[in-house]
Amino acid sequence: MSFDTTCKRLAEIFPQDFASWLFGYPIALTELSPTELSIEPIRADSVILLQGQAEIAHIEFQTDPKDDVPLRLADYRLRLHRRFPEKTIYQVVIYLRETGSERVHQNYFEIAGMYAEFNVVRIWEVPAAELLAFPGLLPFVGLSRSDNPEQMLRRAVREIEQVSDESQQHELMAAAYVLSGLKFETAVIAQIIRRDVMRESVTYQAILQEGREEGREEGREVEAIALITRQLTRRLGQELSEETRSQLALLPLPLLEDLGEALLDFTTLADLEAWLEAQG
Repeated sequence: MSFDTTCKRLAEIFPQDFASWLFGYPIALTELSPTELSIEPIRADSVILLQGQAEIAHIEFQTDPKDDVPLRLADYRLRLHRRFPEKTIYQVVIYLRETGSERVHQNYFEIAGMYAEFNVVRIWEVPAAELLAFPGLLPFVGLSRSDNPEQMLRRAVREIEQVSDESQQHELMAAAYVLSGLKFETAVIAQIIRRDVMRESVTYQAILQEGREEGREEGREVEAIALITRQLTRRLGQELSEETRSQLALLPLPLLEDLGEALLDFTTLADLEAWLEAQG
């Protein structure tokens, strides 16, 4: 997702800003790849791992709360400790979109015989002034706590325009544009942020590439569904009902490929129905 790409990119470019904000003092951090852990991570797309001489920062940005967040944090803590037993591990989950869900308040994982804590930041509760103090955090200002969010977004954009490094300015502007979509209407954002300023950013290009890849994936699924439907109609000697077509349309590409092989053994509609039922 574009929000994951955006937040990871910001943490990679401005690691000391994130460290100063979250931990209260600047740490010289370098990126740690999840693949360096002894076991393949459960999920790497939203995981940000930064390491210093004596500490490791594990940051996760979440657009909306998920049930598996506490388990994932505990899992990573164990893996990180196994790999770096001498280092202090800081873990924080930063929720981006305001919600009334109680899950955004849970800061621990607990099962019988095991308890692990982590920090939680709800960005909409963070004062805007706190984020304005760090260039790398300016894209989050529009999501923060203020009396006038739109005015704060405009101020953040003005601050970004003062960043002397042109490439960093482009990255920050692109991130502000993307993240503001969690709170503001597109028309409002377009009035405040000029899209042409951010077109050269790596973040913007990565998001465009994600969109192109998702489009190609969707195109392959549409083609696969059409092909499978024709094959089933010919194999079973009858047209498929709308209900069955709807079931096929919900299948992901890997299952469609499996069905392409399985249907060679079908002789009746009941065979197809049994196969679909088996897939849940």
